[in-house]
Amino acid sequence: MHRVIEDILEATKKRVAALEIPASNISTATTTSHIADPQKRDLISAVELAKQEGKIPIIAEVKPASPSATFREILPDDAAKIAKEMEHGGAVAISVLTEPDFFNGSIENLKSARKSVSIPVLRKDFIIDEKQMDEAKSDLILLIAGALGDKLESFVLLAKSKGFEPLVEVHDEDELNNALKTTARVIGINNRNLGTLEVDLQTTVRLAPIIRDFDKKNGTQHVIISESGVHNEDDITRVISAGADAILIGTAIIKSSDVYTKTKEMVEGSI
Repeated sequence: MHRVIEDILEATKKRVAALEIPASNISTATTTSHIADPQKRDLISAVELAKQEGKIPIIAEVKPASPSATFREILPDDAAKIAKEMEHGGAVAISVLTEPDFFNGSIENLKSARKSVSIPVLRKDFIIDEKQMDEAKSDLILLIAGALGDKLESFVLLAKSKGFEPLVEVHDEDELNNALKTTARVIGINNRNLGTLEVDLQTTVRLAPIIRDFDKKNGTQHVIISESGVHNEDDITRVISAGADAILIGTAIIKSSDVYTKTKEMVEGSI
């Protein structure tokens, strides 16, 4: 992995080591804090409905920064406002960054954004420890195959036991093969190579058909999300034509002066 990713993982380990979860937040397979959540929202249904309506299923991201750039300061009230604008613009789901050191995200932003919308919310972070799953509710949780390695399957099962829909992120064939061995229903193809940090939409073009072939042979059905590097109508057409069901877009939307309009344009494919 690239040095930046290694630094993020090291910072995450330190953060997790210091993490103290209130007993009231802890959820297990025998408790109801996530599983019986009446407000649990289903991304898979939302994606299918958008497709039936002829819209591009867009997961819009509340993204304060990346390791290489700061986009805007986002406090919890800002996160709620931005998430509402994205929902009104037609996004099928909201992704909220909670990694604090490199992306300026926060758990508070996640909580605030989820309270403000009725669509599914994804927690986007570097999840490496069970304790992180008890920090806050979300409908989906990101699990990065490259960061979890041989622990991926156990984390998928753990996430499900706590009421999350795991979104397993891959960026090459080996990680994809590991993801397809799990029971995850949602696979994100990251067009950013975690070794070089370079972005290439060809990653989706290459990997999405492998998932489709797997589903055809095994009678399974995965939702494919293309992540990173989608900025315009041509990019959208390219990844959707390759087999992506939905697109996660952060930078192109959050950098816009009008989040609502930009989201709407992405959803309608009229950028």
